[in-house]
Amino acid sequence: MRTHSRRRPLRCTEMSEISQKIRRVIFEKYNDSNLRFTNDEIFEVLKKNGAIDKSLTIDDMEQHFDELCDSGMMRNIAQNFTTQWFKLFDALEKLQCVSCQGQSYICRSEETKCPACGAAI
Repeated sequence: MRTHSRRRPLRCTEMSEISQKIRRVIFEKYNDSNLRFTNDEIFEVLKKNGAIDKSLTIDDMEQHFDELCDSGMMRNIAQNFTTQWFKLFDALEKLQCVSCQGQSYICRSEETKCPACGAAI
């Protein structure tokens, strides 16, 4: 099992578009640090909503989940083949950038930079 400790937070401007979509799903469905959720559950929501290309597989998504673990937002608590279970370190907050009016989903332990324009939120 590969686990992630809290590392240097990635700036939100370094986050991929898919990682931002994953954040939104987590905010809307699993935004509680006591809940656990899987990459499969998130992947199914993204596919159902048409938020990702239909040609992507769960294996293609691993880098995006790793990115979110590396950011300090969540941690991997278990793994079974391709299924990974996660928990948030802290609940996510929905923040709006005053510069570009974009919305971000960020936990308290992360740097609060807008993913669209890089401005401090």
